[in-house]
Amino acid sequence: MNQLNAMRVFRRVVELNGFSAAARELGISNAAISKNVSDLEAHLGAQLLVRTTRRLSVTEVGDAYYRRCVAILQDLEEADLTAASNSCEPRGRLRVNAPMSFGLLHVAPLVSEFLFQYQDIEVELVLDDHVVDLIEGDFDVGLRVGSALQDSTLVSRHLSSVERVLCGAPEYFERFGRPQAPIDLHRHRCLVYSLSSSPKTWLFSKAGEIQSVDVTGPLIVNNSLALRDALTTGVGISLIPTFIVSQELASGTLVQTLPDFQPTPQSLYVVYPQAKYVAQKIRTFVDFMADRFAGDSHLGS
Repeated sequence: MNQLNAMRVFRRVVELNGFSAAARELGISNAAISKNVSDLEAHLGAQLLVRTTRRLSVTEVGDAYYRRCVAILQDLEEADLTAASNSCEPRGRLRVNAPMSFGLLHVAPLVSEFLFQYQDIEVELVLDDHVVDLIEGDFDVGLRVGSALQDSTLVSRHLSSVERVLCGAPEYFERFGRPQAPIDLHRHRCLVYSLSSSPKTWLFSKAGEIQSVDVTGPLIVNNSLALRDALTTGVGISLIPTFIVSQELASGTLVQTLPDFQPTPQSLYVVYPQAKYVAQKIRTFVDFMADRFAGDSHLGS
């Protein structure tokens, strides 16, 4: 039995709450997962997990052993990182998470550029509009668009402000008229992005004063590109990142409204889990992204 490997398998079984999920993530069979855990239990002379057809639970001994496994494997990883940090070139597999729309338009092209420059790094880019747990998802780096981060387990680096615009199709305004102030949005068909922190509360500022308005409308959607497409049909108006609709604004397919009232901007961050030693591949990727966004302090403006 390779005890370190069995400990890694056991750790992921506990964290993913299942043999099948651990097998999918680790790229091995359910039988191999089961054998690793069984061998580990036989070696220890203790039952770590209780398995039934419907659920998996961790025994008291298993919970204590899991905590020690996490500490030991983290120490081992830090030792590896310390040695690897002396390497001249970054290398290895890098798992990166980013929002879907922003990832398609901005991150994916930069990842391709990054790979040309650092050919010993393999990137797995996962695009998901939901905010994922980097540690639980085994991600090295994430890009986040939103307000300031509250997660104390992550290190964050601000890359840019993300401007937003209130806009709609000319046909919509011909039919329903233009709002003259944020309060008028109560009477308009507002299209809502469901994954923002306060989807139906929109904030605007004018002369340093923040105005808040609660909106309603015919569509709630969890993807900015789908929101853009709905806007172009004239079905409603929306508050949307400028980088999503820049071409439509330039062509006149969409037009801005309430230009004197500025939507509160969001921020773009690159984040990664806290660690005593940060892998060179992570530092290199973070610095690369910071460099590429350095000339765009207001993304989409």
